[in-house]
Amino acid sequence: MATATQTKVFEALKGELGYTNIMQTPKVSKIIVSTGVGSIKDKKKIEFMVGRLSQITGQAPAKRVTNKSIANFKTRIGDVAGYQVTLRGKHMESFLSKLINIVLPRVKDFRGIRPTSIDAMGNISIGFKEHTVFPETSDEDAKDIFGLAITIVTTAKSKKEAEAYLKHIGIPFKA
Repeated sequence: MATATQTKVFEALKGELGYTNIMQTPKVSKIIVSTGVGSIKDKKKIEFMVGRLSQITGQAPAKRVTNKSIANFKTRIGDVAGYQVTLRGKHMESFLSKLINIVLPRVKDFRGIRPTSIDAMGNISIGFKEHTVFPETSDEDAKDIFGLAITIVTTAKSKKEAEAYLKHIGIPFKA
């Protein structure tokens, strides 16, 4: 069963991409929000990062551990490399709406997302240097600022199809 958004996308893109069936239209399947802890060993900073990530996404983040020991990076098997949240369903839709309408306009000197951020499988990755662009974070704790990455996973079959779909749902691209 097609949703209202999928129907709108189908009507808008059927001429451009040659869709004949509403089920051919791409959709967002999940959003992954992740951050790396790097060489941070301070437990309070890591707890702060985990707390902020859970405030931003509304879900508790999962640990991501290393699979290999790498001497140059001073990591061992099982060390925590970062934290990740996977959003699906209603949480994903509300997060995407917040990202497009509130967060991206708050980014300093924002000129749009480069279309090269879309990979060959139709997914887009957006990086933020500061987590403070999200409205859930307070500016009084400005000493502990960390970056995060957001990956929007779509069901698009190609880069061209993904770009057209993401433009239609409101992702601002550079001209």
